[in-house]
Amino acid sequence: MSKLPQSQSALLADQIRRAFDGEAWHGDSISEILHGVDATTASARPIANAHSIWELVLHITTWDDVTIQRAGGKALMPSDEQNFPPVKDTSQVAWEKAVENMKSTHRKLVETVAKFPDARLHDQVPGKTGDHYDFYYLFSGIVQHELYHAGQIALLKKAQA
Repeated sequence: MSKLPQSQSALLADQIRRAFDGEAWHGDSISEILHGVDATTASARPIANAHSIWELVLHITTWDDVTIQRAGGKALMPSDEQNFPPVKDTSQVAWEKAVENMKSTHRKLVETVAKFPDARLHDQVPGKTGDHYDFYYLFSGIVQHELYHAGQIALLKKAQA
């Protein structure tokens, strides 16, 4: 077990990392769940009216990026199409690119949160989102968001096994 980070931002970044990369208390992380998923599985719709694994991967990437941009001071709310981008190319190459983009964006998110000043954690997040919450709530929420969708991905993967 590693030594606990000292700052609140570092603790939040560690939780975000664990939800995505592993060593999470609850079980498998997003990366662990996605292991072995190919383009065919990712684009399938085994549950009627549900998003595909691929759409969820794109959605997670969007919200990791939104969180990075909000931490940088941008007031940002994705459009419906940005929130759940359509999958236009279902090739294996496109799937691998989508997963790598998600991983890259996630690494940037962890770095951004780890460097975020603790003194600003209770500052209001910029934007006209209709919600008034601080950065601590945003960073805690992104952990919850990742785990919520990890559960969906796990069920979609099992539905095809």
